[in-house]
Amino acid sequence: MQQSIRPRRNRRNPAIRSMIKETSLSPADFIYPLFLHAGEANEDIASMPGCKRWSLPGLVQEAREAHDLGIPAVVLFPAIDESLKTQGAEECYNPVGLIPEAIRLLKHEIPTLQVVTDVALDPYNSEGHDGLVVENAQGELEILNDETIEVLCKQAVCQADAGADIVAPSDMMDGRVGALREALDNAGHEKVAIMSYTAKYASAYYGPFRGALDSAPKAGDKKTYQMEPANSREALRELALDEAEGADYVMVKPAGAYLDIISLLRDHTALPVAAYQVSGEYLMIKAGAKDGWINEKAVVIESLLGIKRAGADIILSYFAKDVATWYHDRSL
Repeated sequence: MQQSIRPRRNRRNPAIRSMIKETSLSPADFIYPLFLHAGEANEDIASMPGCKRWSLPGLVQEAREAHDLGIPAVVLFPAIDESLKTQGAEECYNPVGLIPEAIRLLKHEIPTLQVVTDVALDPYNSEGHDGLVVENAQGELEILNDETIEVLCKQAVCQADAGADIVAPSDMMDGRVGALREALDNAGHEKVAIMSYTAKYASAYYGPFRGALDSAPKAGDKKTYQMEPANSREALRELALDEAEGADYVMVKPAGAYLDIISLLRDHTALPVAAYQVSGEYLMIKAGAKDGWINEKAVVIESLLGIKRAGADIILSYFAKDVATWYHDRSL
């Protein structure tokens, strides 16, 4: 049988496949998440093999290596000593705390590096929640919304004072983007951008991250403020609010199991869309590769291409430095 239409003609050799490749990865696509602590030594993270809690000198070295490979930005996550955690999370806006110190050091040592900071209370809150916690009349834990936002504003301004380029509220409190924008502007930080965790789901994929920071909730869960994994239309509501309140970027977290949400936001906004390939996604690839069941590099690239193909402009991934290295080795 004679066939005139043969799609395989466009797949027959690497040169042709390269010419018509629709999606590609480069170091400029990434924000590199980095963990840090106040200790003098870098520490391996048991729940996330290949990742470390960096000392401040180690953080600078790792960030410089990533930036030299073309990665434009890092996002910082602190492991805070238990003695500094309180119900009011006051350490989050300590001007000489770990994160402000790290920001100042990074901006001094690597001026062109963009520093993104997490705005949430869970690393500093003795209860391990993203917001302030009280017990209501029924004896149930309640995460306070408006009172939390007051603390988040102090935290964001403190980070901006230290030199942060972008603040990224991950707390999922209602109205926090507008409040942060007003607080930053009133403090003279009109140029500091807000990357909102617009659609952050109450996901089971976060476990290894909480191990990295020892920030798991002491009681209860995060389902009263993070989104229901079964929902998609709700993400559009959050998107509309974040746009109206002044977000500069919007984010979907996690990424791999929520490609439809990435695509949904991409179709409904002109803002840059970020997606976070989270710790559980990272660990599953690492574990499968360790046991020889999958090719780590091939699966990493495929998973990230899927995230970008779905519509993400920016990807937060623990594999960012690996991908940048492969790119420069021309093995991507």
